[in-house]
Amino acid sequence: MIARVWRGETRRELADAYVEYLIRTGVRACRETPGSQGIYVLRRLEPAGAEFVFVSLWDSYDGIRRFAGPEPEKAVFYPEDEHFLVRREELVSHYEVAVPPDPLGRIEPATRPSFARFLIRHE
Repeated sequence: MIARVWRGETRRELADAYVEYLIRTGVRACRETPGSQGIYVLRRLEPAGAEFVFVSLWDSYDGIRRFAGPEPEKAVFYPEDEHFLVRREELVSHYEVAVPPDPLGRIEPATRPSFARFLIRHE
């Protein structure tokens, strides 16, 4: 699994509206793209603004290319981004997911021959 990570910042008073806008644009587009494995939108409110981290999870680079196009390291933007964003990264970062999310509260490393399998259960 591959995580695609992008960061941007809005004015604080636009933070809630930006979340709604992200749901209508980037979140929807990711969810509708074959290969998408999930999305996290992280937000941190600061006195002067709101920082966002958009993390999309993908089964392969082919899935990322279906979403982002032939240059997957470039961020994908939408028409109203200029209205919301005071700062934005033009490039994204890609990471191999070493420990994928598990809704049951277990922690298991991603399946790779070099990782020892382990399981931690939360009581």
